[in-house]
Amino acid sequence: MRLAAVLCAAVLAGCGATQNIAGSANDIRTEARLLLLHGNETGDPVVIESATRIDALAANIHAVLPGTQNVTPWWGQIIAWVAGCSLVLAIIVFLWQTGIGQAIRVAVGWLPRRKVSQAELAVDMLDPDRPEGDREFVAALRQDPEFDAAYRKAQTRRKNASR
Repeated sequence: MRLAAVLCAAVLAGCGATQNIAGSANDIRTEARLLLLHGNETGDPVVIESATRIDALAANIHAVLPGTQNVTPWWGQIIAWVAGCSLVLAIIVFLWQTGIGQAIRVAVGWLPRRKVSQAELAVDMLDPDRPEGDREFVAALRQDPEFDAAYRKAQTRRKNASR
């Protein structure tokens, strides 16, 4: 829980360093101008000189700021990669669970080998010139673990119902 709070705080406070520097320089210039006004009102040459120098230094920050760039910390890059991988994984799970993934596989033509062999056996079974029968087709279907479990359950139900 604490880790989640720290990560949220880091993300929310993660404004770019150049943006933070520019904001601070603006605040410094505002304070320098207020100090300059106060120095003019009181007639204090030291305050006026210092306020003018502070304003010039803050203006210099704005002049050199475009030459800097933000650098994402290593932990920020890791968070971005983990978030991206999680998103991709979530999309894959969503597509698979909703059946859209299977529809995409069929549309692309990427059919599982077991399903292709079962379809070929079904076609052969329906062909009167071929010797394949119903038992071979059922045996091929039972290679699928889900079908086999359902088949066994149906057999057990039928045996119990006939008693």
